[in-house]
Amino acid sequence: MKLQDIGFILVFVILLVFRRPFLFVWAGLGFLTLAIPLFATWTFFTAERLTWYAAAFFFTFILISLLWPRKVQ
Repeated sequence: MKLQDIGFILVFVILLVFRRPFLFVWAGLGFLTLAIPLFATWTFFTAERLTWYAAAFFFTFILISLLWPRKVQ
């Protein structure tokens, strides 16, 4: 298990506790932002892993949005 794996799991569990869908979107965008310089320096393994983590955050956002719809006031 590498450092980025531990960071992903830690962030993912913290965000699951809060269960706010927009936080998953921001985390996914943050991971994609971190991956861009790694692709530029040809660090493909870590950059690819970060894009998969971003996809996991976006997928979780979709699941939370579908399973727990917000009440419209």
